[in-house]
Amino acid sequence: MTDRAFAVVRAGALTTVQDRGRPGHAHLGVPRSGALDPYASALANRLVGNPADAAVLETTVDGCAVRPRCAVTVAVGGAPCAVRVDGRPAAWGAPVRVPAGAVLEVGRAVRGLRSYVAFAGGVAAEAVLGSRSTDLLSGLGPAPLRDGTVLPLGPRPAGAAGSDAVPWPAAPGELVLRARLGPRDDWFTAAALRLFTTRAYRVSPASNRIGLRTEGPPLERAVTGELPSEGMVLGAVQVPPDGRPVVFLADHPTTGGYPVVAVVRERDLAAAAQAVPETTVRFILVR
Repeated sequence: MTDRAFAVVRAGALTTVQDRGRPGHAHLGVPRSGALDPYASALANRLVGNPADAAVLETTVDGCAVRPRCAVTVAVGGAPCAVRVDGRPAAWGAPVRVPAGAVLEVGRAVRGLRSYVAFAGGVAAEAVLGSRSTDLLSGLGPAPLRDGTVLPLGPRPAGAAGSDAVPWPAAPGELVLRARLGPRDDWFTAAALRLFTTRAYRVSPASNRIGLRTEGPPLERAVTGELPSEGMVLGAVQVPPDGRPVVFLADHPTTGGYPVVAVVRERDLAAAAQAVPETTVRFILVR
């Protein structure tokens, strides 16, 4: 392996390689995957001169630490956190030059859940079906990072690293998800649909890249029979037997047998990626 690479010193709770994912393969049973907060990922890439779809590291809760084998420009964005280079404070949300052999430490998220680490040239892990994204459900793409993992970096980008200020979105104090009812809203009682659109839920600690699970009032079904397995889309709000809605995120299954009461607008899902457990969730109906 060339010197354009980095070694993982501390992998953290869950750090994965992500880009824009692999849409268009649901008919093969392959989820889209990709960065859960694509806006934060794109902004971090912009700061180091990469195209928006370059592969980055997505950390969860407690960050990670890596040691580049070459001098490289890095930007850390998404959930705010402490950034250090060989123990010295460095900027969050701005380009940082990391010397060869120095340790870049991405600290615990202060707000939100997921931080993004962009390297000039991108993470050049092997692409599968056109994407370098780690997919936790299917196992496609590089495995989640472990201590000692070494990953290559791509060629230095032609574009200059950005230094202008960018509007990093804050983690939501209350998560408002705009959704359209259907396709299986008729499987629920009128009272359940009123609950769904008027009562507050909470983000469950059991949430992950597959789905945002909620805690709150269960939705009563009007139809109690079995539903044949059918296709699932990003943002689908599936209701399992316990009646608590689950919002499908990037690594969601492509089929499912529980009824989908509504589908959340894709543009609202980046905020869901940063919503910590116990965050209030409200579903708002739109046309």
